Amino acid sequence: MGKCRPCPSLKSLSSRIEGMLCHCGSPNKYKKLDSKLERKMIEMKRSASGQSNFKSIDSIIVRFPQFRDGLKNLRGVFEQYDEDSNGTIDREELNKCLEKLQFHQTKEEVEDLFHSCDIDGSQGIQFNEFIVLLCLIYLLMKPSSSPDTTLKMDSPQLEATFDTIVEAFLFLDKNGDGKLNKKDMTKALNEASPWERSPARVTSTRFKEMDWDKNGKVSFREFLFAFINWVGIESDEELPY
Repeated sequence: MGKCRPCPSLKSLSSRIEGMLCHCGSPNKYKKLDSKLERKMIEMKRSASGQSNFKSIDSIIVRFPQFRDGLKNLRGVFEQYDEDSNGTIDREELNKCLEKLQFHQTKEEVEDLFHSCDIDGSQGIQFNEFIVLLCLIYLLMKPSSSPDTTLKMDSPQLEATFDTIVEAFLFLDKNGDGKLNKKDMTKALNEASPWERSPARVTSTRFKEMDWDKNGKVSFREFLFAFINWVGIESDEELPY
């Protein structure tokens, strides 16, 4: 990448999420879901055979307005299932949502999804968490051998947005192991303009801001929370403390 442009509010998101983790208990409880997502990303990376529409970090950043427009369309869906209009979707409301989407998983799997997206421990899914949850569901239900999905979102634009977010993650996952590490980030940041390499401190800072459970790896779930902040979804929807 050429000269680095800061992602808006990235440090703010990192510090807030870090504080929230104190309320959520050990991040190890997300391990099962993250492992499942990791395997899915490995499958998709292999099926992509190195093909990508992204050539650099800049080519991802320039599409932020498109990502923002696509994801903001979820506001109406969120409000539809937030039946009591309290700004969060509780378990009962979520179950109705998943039933409408024809997401047929075990109660345990749905509970894992709920906890992994309820990062502030409020026992409710807020709008930014709802975006992450739907993207995770979309990915988990996406057949590896087919570009089609059985998830009934009825929104080609939203599905295309989710597909492109997945593609951005796959671009950053240089070694194809289903998660991001600092080496992946360094390579991605320097890929477009190797003669203008990003300072080591910049790469390190950006990685730390995504790796909010501080285990040296960035799961697709962690990436999603950072990504929706980067594109500006939270410009009018702040995460609560």
